[in-house]
Amino acid sequence: MKLKLAIILAAVLFAGSVNAQQIKATASLDSTNILLGDQVKLFLEIDHPKNVDVQFPAVPDTIVDLIELISLSGVDTFELDDESLMKQIQAYTITCFDSGSYRIPPFWFKIDVDGTIDSIPSNGVTLNVYTMEIDTTRGPTDIKMPYDAPLTLKEVTPYILGVILIGAIIFFLLYSIKRKKKNQPIFARPPKPKEPPHIVAIRELDRIKAEKVWQKGKTKQYYSEVTNTLRNYIEDRFGIRALEQTSDETIESFRAQKGLLNDKSFADLSQTLKLADLVKFAKYQPLPDDDNMALVNAYFFINDTKKEEPKKQEEKGKDEDDKDVEEVTIK
Repeated sequence: MKLKLAIILAAVLFAGSVNAQQIKATASLDSTNILLGDQVKLFLEIDHPKNVDVQFPAVPDTIVDLIELISLSGVDTFELDDESLMKQIQAYTITCFDSGSYRIPPFWFKIDVDGTIDSIPSNGVTLNVYTMEIDTTRGPTDIKMPYDAPLTLKEVTPYILGVILIGAIIFFLLYSIKRKKKNQPIFARPPKPKEPPHIVAIRELDRIKAEKVWQKGKTKQYYSEVTNTLRNYIEDRFGIRALEQTSDETIESFRAQKGLLNDKSFADLSQTLKLADLVKFAKYQPLPDDDNMALVNAYFFINDTKKEEPKKQEEKGKDEDDKDVEEVTIK
């Protein structure tokens, strides 16, 4: 019986010894050297098995001499690589207002190992507090004047806008004087965009058709107006200087630049120009059908060679062009 009790007591003592070897308390500072009044962190941590209850020490407001406790954090718990062990850490913010070297003694943690209450100490740490060094060899010096604060964008923006406004006023005055010297208005309307060549030409042919000068015996004038309309259109549309060329030269210009006209358009133009030359220079008396054909060919030539308009207007323009061609016949 006595032997059995001895074995049980030995087992308990061995288990307690193993647990004690696994418990480790540590105290540390994040900096051991500070200036007067600076704050520093004091860390208390303990490693212990999970089945051991630990109570952190109660740290007083004044730890030792002139070292004061400012604040403390909660206890943080971490698992170690060994799953049976854990680490607990608590941080204390401390400070000191007197220079010197201060030894902070160990802190005692209370532990409960399977109902057995015990205590385990941490290590002690040393805190060195220094004052600012003063150069006594230079004597008293004047107080430095405060530095000028740099200018901000908000402060200089009104000045920038003012300079821009003054510059704009000066520019406007000089511009106005210059325009007045040239007898030009200060504010000129922007020029109207140039109309497409085919719009101008169709409008001119409509005027010729409406005036019917050939019925008044002005046949030569009629053919001159039709060919001049075609020549103006050719210059604006193709860049050929038709107003300065003879009919043959204009025809040759188109023949030399293949691809500008298809066969039908080339034939319509050639027929109209040659007929007009006969009337104007050879005193040819055209038939009523010739007068009608000259105007029809001019309409067809312009409609066949005009530049395509945007797709939005394509269908609308197509209907209007077909209507114009249908109404060409002279009554």
